Amino acid sequence: MAMVVGVVAAVFAAGCAGGTVDGHATAALDGYAPSVNNQDPSRGIPGIVTVEIPPGLHVTGSQRVAYPAIPPMGGPHDARWAACDGVVYDKALRTENVVHSLEHGAVWIAYDPARVGAEEQATLRAKVENKPYMLMSPIPGMSDALSLQSWGHQLVPDNADDGRIDQFIVALRENPYTTPEPGATCSSPVFDRDNPPPYDPSPPGPDAFPMS
Repeated sequence: MAMVVGVVAAVFAAGCAGGTVDGHATAALDGYAPSVNNQDPSRGIPGIVTVEIPPGLHVTGSQRVAYPAIPPMGGPHDARWAACDGVVYDKALRTENVVHSLEHGAVWIAYDPARVGAEEQATLRAKVENKPYMLMSPIPGMSDALSLQSWGHQLVPDNADDGRIDQFIVALRENPYTTPEPGATCSSPVFDRDNPPPYDPSPPGPDAFPMS
């Protein structure tokens, strides 16, 4: 049994030995690929914010969650996850659905469409489209122009060309050590990609589900 475990660990480490963006290995990203000996390489990214968040409870489709900030990086969430298999949404999504995607190992790129122009959006879109465990959506009026989230992790890049974006994706997309539900699918047949549950910009009321 020990030999089998050792072989599996070695295979995983070999598969993560080189960082990849858009399917191409880059030496500059090698140090951000998760491995048995470096399970959360994102901690080496300047400006990264990490918070210990236990796997979230489920809420109904009509419940709000009192997330401490928008966009959130974990917590209670809707039982349905937003499809996160390389989907670029043109509409703002209900946050409770997206947080469930983070629990499955997805990286979520959120941006304010009033402050991130078409050229920057195209740069970000190329990092997401048809990439497993990736999704992107606008949040009008969010505090920062651009923000990346995975479960318990958040990064606010300077712009779409910020090199830390690729570091974040390599370190945390489908990372089995930081994801509460490693191996969970990002395909979501019951989630309407064309007309998803909409984002509610109003503050959660007193009946909102608490974070703890």
